[in-house]
Amino acid sequence: MKIHHLRNATFIIESNERFILVDPFFGKKASAAPLSFFRFKARRNPLVALPENAAVLLDKVTHCLITHLHPDHLDAEGIQFLKERQIPVVCSAVDEKKLQKKGVNIDRALRYNEQADYLGGEIRGIKAIHGYGFVKAIAGSVMGFHLELSGDCSIYISSDTVYTSDVDRILREYKPDVTVLAAGMAQLDIGNLLLMNEEDIIRFVTHSPGKVYANHMEALNHCPHTRDQLRVLLTSKGLLDKVVIPADGEMDEYLPGT
Repeated sequence: MKIHHLRNATFIIESNERFILVDPFFGKKASAAPLSFFRFKARRNPLVALPENAAVLLDKVTHCLITHLHPDHLDAEGIQFLKERQIPVVCSAVDEKKLQKKGVNIDRALRYNEQADYLGGEIRGIKAIHGYGFVKAIAGSVMGFHLELSGDCSIYISSDTVYTSDVDRILREYKPDVTVLAAGMAQLDIGNLLLMNEEDIIRFVTHSPGKVYANHMEALNHCPHTRDQLRVLLTSKGLLDKVVIPADGEMDEYLPGT
């Protein structure tokens, strides 16, 4: 398995000659409004452009997973890309009708804990809780995915979530080879964190049986946690060697059982 990181939570899983796009967020740099105006500097989003190799990689996309409909995971440009190419999409059952109305080609829509055949293997929808306290109600429904790909690594895309019993169960029972962690500590002008705090990040990394792939950093003005700050945190707990922190445009390769 190869993972190509594009930007924020957008990446491509390359497996068995298939290229599975996750959460297409393709807008130009500074094309959208800030997501925080007071707590953090009101910079327009996204903070960075897509990497130079994005177009080549996107031409190879064969499938897509959408975890939720926030514009930093699926924007107008991402929808247009999916529509034009009629890429088959897996999403949450909660989001199915909204995506169909936008012209997106829904291959299947999953409920939480529902399992389905997928590309010769299996996919399961996993509940995600997008924040601590009342902010999770504002953030709405989110779905993570656990994939077991034929002859390749298993991967758990936890998506925008805090550490919950569902997250813990997947890590301990399914023992995925690769886990994907949203590590940007996003926060709006009101309310608590939308993503895992430092304590939960450490719990996630500690309980992950294999490599952790950390994303959702340095692309949005309401995500203050940087790659360097994550490295410092992980180093303080002796966990840095367990985590991959990709740069935009970077590719990393994983083998089953490693």
